[in-house]
Amino acid sequence: MSRIAKYPVELPKGVEATITANQISVKGPLGTLSQTLIGNVIVNEDGGKLSFIVANDSREAKAMSGTLRALVANMVTGVSKGFERKLTLVGVGYRAAVQGNAIKLQLGFSHDVVHPMPEGVKAECPTQTEIILKGSDKQVVGQVAAEIRAYRPPEPYKGKGVRYVDEHVIIKETKKK
Repeated sequence: MSRIAKYPVELPKGVEATITANQISVKGPLGTLSQTLIGNVIVNEDGGKLSFIVANDSREAKAMSGTLRALVANMVTGVSKGFERKLTLVGVGYRAAVQGNAIKLQLGFSHDVVHPMPEGVKAECPTQTEIILKGSDKQVVGQVAAEIRAYRPPEPYKGKGVRYVDEHVIIKETKKK
């Protein structure tokens, strides 16, 4: 069995889980998330804790028990605390602004880039060069951050571009004659 799946997921106060035959739903103060269950893994709820049991001894079932446990733990964290991803814009004239349900980026192109926000993700711009993305679904928040970064990834010679706050860009040395 997966080592991760051995540890139960604790449900914090205000979070409740609903388990049906092929789906688990987690409801909390920040919304509701659901995940389809895999037939090889059995999910039990007892005393505010979710435990994951392998239905058979196949290798796939053992691996999926840990995967499902991690997904459900992220769902519980998302509906109770939420997830946040921070981006910074490095470069002269690079700026961002929130316009309704979209984010407007000026990244050195001849036109402005307008990226619409999916449902469940909120964007904030405390300064013109910072973007904070917040949401309850970890996968969606990370995907939106990756899409925004993909418009102008950091280049290796000056480091200009959109980067994650915790990202370290290695600067190359220029060519010498």
